[in-house]
Amino acid sequence: MMLLVALLLVPLIAGLACVVIRSTRWLERVNLLAFLGVAGLAVALAREVLGRGPVKAWNGFLYADALSALVILLTAFVSLACGVYAVGYFRFDRQNLKAGSRQVRRYYALTPLFVFTMLLVTLANNLGVMWVALEGTGLACVLLIAFYNEKTSLEAAWKYIIIGSVGIALALFGTILTYYSAAATSVVPEGMGMNWSWLVTSAEKFDPAAMRLGFVMVLLGYGTKAGLAPMHTWKPDAYAEAPIPAAALLGAGLLNCALYGILRFYVLASKCLGTEFPGQLLLVFGLASMMVAVPFVVVQRNYRRLLAYSSIEHAGIMVTAVGFGGKLGMLGAMLHMVFHATTKPLLFFCAGNIQQHFGTPYSRKVRGAIRAMPLTGGLLILVTLAVTAVPPFGLFQSEFTILAGGFAANHPLLGGLFMICAVAIFAGFLQHIVHLTFGSGGGTPTATICPWKNGAMLALAVGIVVIGFHLPESVFQLVQAAAGVIGGAQ
Repeated sequence: MMLLVALLLVPLIAGLACVVIRSTRWLERVNLLAFLGVAGLAVALAREVLGRGPVKAWNGFLYADALSALVILLTAFVSLACGVYAVGYFRFDRQNLKAGSRQVRRYYALTPLFVFTMLLVTLANNLGVMWVALEGTGLACVLLIAFYNEKTSLEAAWKYIIIGSVGIALALFGTILTYYSAAATSVVPEGMGMNWSWLVTSAEKFDPAAMRLGFVMVLLGYGTKAGLAPMHTWKPDAYAEAPIPAAALLGAGLLNCALYGILRFYVLASKCLGTEFPGQLLLVFGLASMMVAVPFVVVQRNYRRLLAYSSIEHAGIMVTAVGFGGKLGMLGAMLHMVFHATTKPLLFFCAGNIQQHFGTPYSRKVRGAIRAMPLTGGLLILVTLAVTAVPPFGLFQSEFTILAGGFAANHPLLGGLFMICAVAIFAGFLQHIVHLTFGSGGGTPTATICPWKNGAMLALAVGIVVIGFHLPESVFQLVQAAAGVIGGAQ
């Protein structure tokens, strides 16, 4: 139906239009209108999926079920929040000669195209097209990471290219092996051999050996995109060097798309091999990511890089939840995806405000942020408690659900390890933020108040508090349906 096509066309046309637009104000308007349009279409798609079930277009080339609709809804939310914040962020950078007009135009052209590729990942029924779309996200990411054209940003971009290229190549091999496992044991309908909606109906007949190797390759490949350990090493550099709105898109948008790719193959692998083999692999990579994040969070001196290790931890949490399996594990994973995507952008925006005011990403050079920037400092404390899963915030609810799923699946030792990692990261993260926010020193209050940045941050803060107490019924229904897709109910 045209809804799926419109979701792709809106950001694509906006990005192409921004290539030729020269007025910065018009670039801002086109981006905001595009992201508002994507948000409206995402809401409409979610309602359509909840009401009618999976939606298809172009003879099944585009496909959206509850999992697709949930990831699209979160992508649209993060894109709109980043679009609003970016207006004030880049106006500050231009006024202080941190970025030129050509760089800003490049950002406004790349961002809608980046969103287009992320939406294509979730709408592509063909697993090969999904792979191409994830490769497309990488091309946009490289240019956004290298945005400031400094030595460190160029190094971070090259690091992303090298590590990401290896990862995406492994994912391609895994995709090919998945197709081989299907073609070797059954007759593949013409034009549908790579369509997930067909593969999932016949996955029980796949060649187990080929499927087993294919899932390993896909997990390594798309796990690189998600930043799972030990493929995570590009993340701290990228998050530290990209402009804050782009880093937020990486941390709360691209992460979900990469996990989406893993989940699609997990469903096929679990139907072919049973849940034990893919579940154990996910537990290994998920808990390893959480454990790797702990020491780096504790000793981190750059608060921008701190956000990267937080992202690595949360990616590990979601993968661990799916590894635990069962209804609670799947539900916890999807709840965590929702709460993380709605919480993490505010953490990035607070870090961006602090860096622009103090002129440094190093924690030791920032003290008394709440005195110098009362609104930003206060919101930073709130979002720190939220992102480290302090009750009553949403991430506490999702992590508690995941932990319950782990014990229900008879994994008490792994559940204990999960708790230890979560508590250690909470302590380390809070220590850094408390020193940064309340430490002695600091500057005078900011001379100007930016309605674009403050408006985006306040709106996010209100949303974080509200969903901590009440997640809208329609959203929860979509979360349950998405968990059902992963669990094989659909």
